[in-house]
Amino acid sequence: MATFRNDYSEGAHPQILDALVRTNAEATCGYGRDAYCVRAAQAVRARFACPQADVHFMVGGTATNQALIAAALRPWEAVIAAATGHINVHESGAIETCGHKVLSAAVPDGKLTPDAVRTLVESHLDGDDGHMVVPRMVYVSDSTELGTIYTKAELTALHETCRALGLYLYLDGARMAQALAAEGNDLAPEDFAQLCDAFYIGGTKNGLLFGEALVIANDALKPYYRNIMKQHGAMLAKGRLLGVQFLAYFENDLWLALGRHAVEQAQTLADGLKKKGFKFYVNSPTNQIFPILTDVQYKTAQERFGCEFTAKIDETHTAARFVTSWATAPEAVQEALAAL
Repeated sequence: MATFRNDYSEGAHPQILDALVRTNAEATCGYGRDAYCVRAAQAVRARFACPQADVHFMVGGTATNQALIAAALRPWEAVIAAATGHINVHESGAIETCGHKVLSAAVPDGKLTPDAVRTLVESHLDGDDGHMVVPRMVYVSDSTELGTIYTKAELTALHETCRALGLYLYLDGARMAQALAAEGNDLAPEDFAQLCDAFYIGGTKNGLLFGEALVIANDALKPYYRNIMKQHGAMLAKGRLLGVQFLAYFENDLWLALGRHAVEQAQTLADGLKKKGFKFYVNSPTNQIFPILTDVQYKTAQERFGCEFTAKIDETHTAARFVTSWATAPEAVQEALAAL
């Protein structure tokens, strides 16, 4: 059955599975010290033009976010995020369990702005007096939880604001490939290491069985990071499974091709719905779209192929989230259009 519930329901792209099968019987050292992880890290540095960066392979996004933030912040320091940000909504308080408060800013399109960051910093200026947390990091995601993307000018403005205010800038790239493939994007992979202190490249939501590649560009965040990973249960004994997957992922830019396919299917669905007169909760150029449905249509969509709740619009209308993936077939898109 076709599903639009998320972009990680399927297993893995055949090239990823083939790489795992071909290397399955090999015996390697553990915990990411194997030759596959070393080569995969080199591939990441080359593709993102950051030869001096540290690269760590993690199993999932929540563990990646939690470990990086725990490594970067002192116990009295906080991280700033959009109110819709993943660390604020969908990680079950993972950041707070490490003793760090998430300071949220209500932004309509899911994108933080320099003004929103400054407002939160200025409202915590008495942190030196010992009564309030001290903002020390800005967390953004590209694409965002609402499927929107940052332009190079927007990310540069946040970078400059963070430098001026003494904040780290960390980018969650769970759907980075989809953001790079979106219409209107002008960021290149090479920009992230120049504009962010750390970022990660998502694989779980783009064709890997599991896995994210964390890139640490700022030297201040590098020391003892593997100790942090171990403390947070984020160091995989069979680490080579991550290295093997990421080597295949970056071969001939497979990761970008998979993200492009997901975006193309989502935008075909969005265009078809617009032609039928549907309105949207937010305009998203990526693989997450948010049509406003009647409650009858929403129930039909859930029963026929699955979608997620986003917001209640009024007594009879609901904003739903449809997500396409590397495996979404064009026929599934047409089936959804016909059903709605």
